[in-house]
Amino acid sequence: MNSRERVLMALKHQESDRIPRDLGGTESSGITAPALASLQRKLNISSRLKIFEPYQYVAYPGGELKARFRIDTANLTPEPRSWIEGTHPLGFDVLLPAGWNEETDDAGDTVVRRADGLPVARRPRGGYYFDPINPPLQHIEDPKEIWQYKEAIYGFDYPSFADEPLESLRKRAEAMHADGDCVVFNLCCHILAAGQLLRGYEQFMVDLISDDLMTKTLLEILMEGYFRRVDSLAPLLKDAVDIVLLNDDLGTQNGPMLSPSLYKDKIKPYQSELFRHVKKSFGKPILFHSCGAMREFIPDLIEIGVDAINPVQLSAKGMDLKELKRDFGKDISFWGGGVDTQTVLNVKSPAEVAEAVKRNLDILSPGGGFVFCQVHNIQPDVSPENISAMFEALDKYGSH
Repeated sequence: MNSRERVLMALKHQESDRIPRDLGGTESSGITAPALASLQRKLNISSRLKIFEPYQYVAYPGGELKARFRIDTANLTPEPRSWIEGTHPLGFDVLLPAGWNEETDDAGDTVVRRADGLPVARRPRGGYYFDPINPPLQHIEDPKEIWQYKEAIYGFDYPSFADEPLESLRKRAEAMHADGDCVVFNLCCHILAAGQLLRGYEQFMVDLISDDLMTKTLLEILMEGYFRRVDSLAPLLKDAVDIVLLNDDLGTQNGPMLSPSLYKDKIKPYQSELFRHVKKSFGKPILFHSCGAMREFIPDLIEIGVDAINPVQLSAKGMDLKELKRDFGKDISFWGGGVDTQTVLNVKSPAEVAEAVKRNLDILSPGGGFVFCQVHNIQPDVSPENISAMFEALDKYGSH
């Protein structure tokens, strides 16, 4: 049985030879560069760190590491034509997209600027992550003005530095597929988060409850762009990818990001339309990423065609694994929840990590419907010993 068959069986709620596992199949189920650098040193692996998601500094796990940990997924994310050498503040070398040009400002922060010089991302001095700044549509007061930015909205979410030819993207997908990996294609589409990033987080949340025309105008232009993207990429990729990834954070640590009624009224209709078009065009399962306390939205996500959810943030309110498996395990798969990254993987002993992995496997694995990965990316404060303990426990307890 190859990796593709193993993962797809899980999504059909069937048990295979072992629990399928993901590390780096998406930009939210991988490993940050500092953690990967430490792990590679520990394991005497010399692979160069290629940062495919620079906001979080998430790096591809190389082939040697994937083989060592028996990873079943392959990440197909749009890439740049070329890469440049960079140095992380912690001192190790990385490869960055050529269009991601970092510089240090007067405050000692690291910034990335648009072609016109406006900063669009900032990493505070001593920090690990970039925050998006200067939302491009934050100044608009009349919905009619949004149409002036139509072309920019059409291309939104697709990484600005991802300028590789589509033929290159297709060839990469075909090579991954030929290896037998389960190829996860990041379509780079959000609905709620797109509004927040384009208008500013606070302003878009205000728009949702007080300005129907602004919300509708923006999201309908966004949807037109997403449909164009699907229509251009699906004919090239549908035979070489196995799962399509879509994203939209709906939860916070302590509850839903917006009320379920507001979601049903303003966000769900657009998600439903997009997901339906993606499934029709690609003919593949949908993996949906949402952090936080998003239990209340799971019935809606099942209804609109989501096959699996990630990262299953078990530390968030209402995300009890036993209850999730009991209530939704027959209708949706759990891609994550393998071990908590907030209170276990980063601070517990290797033995305690192994215990947590076994406990969560016992809950989530019966009857299939489970792809193992830690909750979100492995953070910079996670030790190599705990990462190894996680996978050793999976080797020990993860066979059916």
